[in-house]
Amino acid sequence: MKNKLRIGVIGAGSFSQKHLEGIKGVQNAEAVAICDINIELAKAQAQKFHIESVYSDYRELLAREDIDAVTLPVPDQVHKEITVAALRAGKHVLCEKPMALDLDECKEMVHVAKETGKQLMVGQIGRYTPGFLAAKALLDKGAIGELFLVESEYAHDYSFLSGAGGWRVTPEREPVIGGGCHAVDLVRMMAGNPIEVFAYANNKSLVDWPIHDCSVAVLKFENGVIGKVMTSTGCKRQYTMRSTLYGTKGTIIFDNTSPTISLFKEEFSKDDAFDGVDQQVIEIKVPVVLNNHNFGGEVGEFCKAILEGKDVPTSGIEGASTVAVCLAIVESFKTGEKVSVDYNF
Repeated sequence: MKNKLRIGVIGAGSFSQKHLEGIKGVQNAEAVAICDINIELAKAQAQKFHIESVYSDYRELLAREDIDAVTLPVPDQVHKEITVAALRAGKHVLCEKPMALDLDECKEMVHVAKETGKQLMVGQIGRYTPGFLAAKALLDKGAIGELFLVESEYAHDYSFLSGAGGWRVTPEREPVIGGGCHAVDLVRMMAGNPIEVFAYANNKSLVDWPIHDCSVAVLKFENGVIGKVMTSTGCKRQYTMRSTLYGTKGTIIFDNTSPTISLFKEEFSKDDAFDGVDQQVIEIKVPVVLNNHNFGGEVGEFCKAILEGKDVPTSGIEGASTVAVCLAIVESFKTGEKVSVDYNF
């Protein structure tokens, strides 16, 4: 049995750096080829990371029988095309988030993965952020009682982040899909699948972009939990995914850029003495490792699952479910109506 996957990286733009660093840092992966329509970008990354083969056409890379899998740090608009081609070429695929910008494309990607028997994993990188994992562990062990409200925000100023060729400046790439999918996926990670959404949106900052640069969505879950997701790509502040879990016996506040998460509890153990102090205002700072885009953890799990013959953790169904919620949010703020989420993939 193999102990390492030979990986081709399709896309050599700025985000390929994260992929290549992540692959280099794990024992069960090796980058053996890189591709980009801008061959000079691909050559530069190949030289930096000692990659043996460079291509300008991803089809040539996919034709190699000795490549087991590919990762796709490419614009959202081409995720479906390259994923389907790779799966049909017999490669496992780690596709960047969002899975696609259209639900029909997501459904096709899921179908082809099933048809070919190859693994499709969607890069919802928040599932590997140490602070998010620590918050989830506290929630799961009952540290804050029963969850009743989960909030997350994606605040990231895109003023100078239009992407090569302006791929982020397109009407189909609403920010809640392209970037806000991180926050949507986080609330799904914590509370499961929302069944209904209602949202508002505006465009006050990136006024030359054909999108809504701010949106707020309220989500309803089957178990009675309420969710809120705020997305802003025009805000003037540092990048953050600040999030909060409210439970019947406590609260957890966390983000992806801080070395601690905050825990508030209804009460501490009987051995603790805080005479004259309302215990609910005592903040416990729980240390966490800072690793905002933990692609090493992500690609490591991708390779481990494939090598051990197991299902990848964030499958095509998971990726499609997050896109489905994002698209329901877009439909809601465009129609002014409540929207039920379609999970039929």
